[in-house]
Amino acid sequence: MKKEFIDPWGSELPADYQKLIKSFGLERFKLEDFPKPNKIMRRGVVFAGRGLDIITKAIKEKKKFYCLTGMMPSSDKIHLGNKLVIDNVKYFQDMGAETYVLIADLEAAATRGVSIEEARKRAMDYFIPAYIALGLNPGKTKFYFQSQNKSVVALAFELSNKATLNEYRAIYGQPTPSRIMGSVLQVADILYPQLKEEIPGVIPVGIDQDPHIRLARDIAKRAKDKRNFFLPSSIYHKYTPALDGSLKMSKSTGNFIELPDTDENIKTKIMKALTGGRKTLEEQKRLGGQPEKDMVYELFKQHLIESDKEFEKRWQDNKAGKLTSKEDKEYAVELMIKFMHDFKKKFEKAKKTKIQFLEE
Repeated sequence: MKKEFIDPWGSELPADYQKLIKSFGLERFKLEDFPKPNKIMRRGVVFAGRGLDIITKAIKEKKKFYCLTGMMPSSDKIHLGNKLVIDNVKYFQDMGAETYVLIADLEAAATRGVSIEEARKRAMDYFIPAYIALGLNPGKTKFYFQSQNKSVVALAFELSNKATLNEYRAIYGQPTPSRIMGSVLQVADILYPQLKEEIPGVIPVGIDQDPHIRLARDIAKRAKDKRNFFLPSSIYHKYTPALDGSLKMSKSTGNFIELPDTDENIKTKIMKALTGGRKTLEEQKRLGGQPEKDMVYELFKQHLIESDKEFEKRWQDNKAGKLTSKEDKEYAVELMIKFMHDFKKKFEKAKKTKIQFLEE
C-alpha cells in the first residue's frame, strides 16, 4: 500500500477532508467549544485541529495563550485564499491571544531561492501591510524576521537533534537538506513564544502545513529533558477553491483573485467561474441550482457574505431555482469589488503604520 503524505511544499492537495481526519489522527473541530466563532468556523470551513482543548480552556478562563502565524515572502502577492489564515489569527487575537507574525526570510532563502534582502523588502512593502489590511491589529502583534531573531536560530540548532532522518521521511516523504533546515526553523518559530513564558499556543494553517505541526509536537515532547514546552495546538481550514473548481486557488492565469486585483480582472474571472447551474434557464427553474458545486457560493461562504441569514437565504433560493448563475455572479462581482476597494484603502493606510520588530 502506498503511504500517504501531506506535502507542505507541493501543489497537490487533498480532496477528501474527512479522510484526512482519520488518516492523520486529527481532531474534528467542535464549534460549540469556541466563544463567538467567526463565519468560517460557523460554516464548516474550519474542520479540524490538534490539541485545541487547552486553547478553548484558556479562552474561557481568560488565561494567557499565544497565536502564531508566518509569511513566506517568496512571491509578489498573496491571493484571496490566504485570507482564511488571517481570519483565524484575528479571531484568536480578539480572544486575547498574544499574537506573533514571523517573516520567514531564512526559510525563503533555503527552500525558495529568494535572497534575505529581497524577502525583507517584499515583507515591508507588501506582506505586512496586506496582513494588517486583512484585519491584523499591528498594535497587538509582535513581528520578527527569522534572520534577526537569534533566539529562534539558537533554538532551531538546539532542537535539531530531537528528530531522526527516518522521522523526516515518515512525515515528509523525501525531504531535501534545505527543506529539513526550513522545517526545523518552523519548529523553532512555533515554540519560540514559550521561551519567555510557558503558555499554550495555537497555529492557524491550511492542512498542507500539518507536517510541520506534527514535527513540532513530536520535538516538543522529546525536549522535555531540557524544556517544559506545551505541545503546540493547531487549527485547520479548508481551501478557497480555484475559480475553475480545482481544489485550491493557484497562480494559474485567470484562476485566482489577487490582493489587490482590478475591477476588470475581478469581473472577468468571476464571470468565467464554474457554477452549479443547469444547462438551460428552464432546467434551472425546474430542477434548481447546485450551490454545493458552485465556486461563486464558495466565495460567498468563505469571504463575501457576512450574514449567516443572508447566506442561507441565497443558498436556498438557488436550490429552489429562484436565482440564476448570472445573477449570482453579478452579485459576487459587486461584493468582491467592494471588498477590494476597502482592502486597497486599508493597505495604503497600513503602509504608513510604524511596525515594531522583535530582535534578539
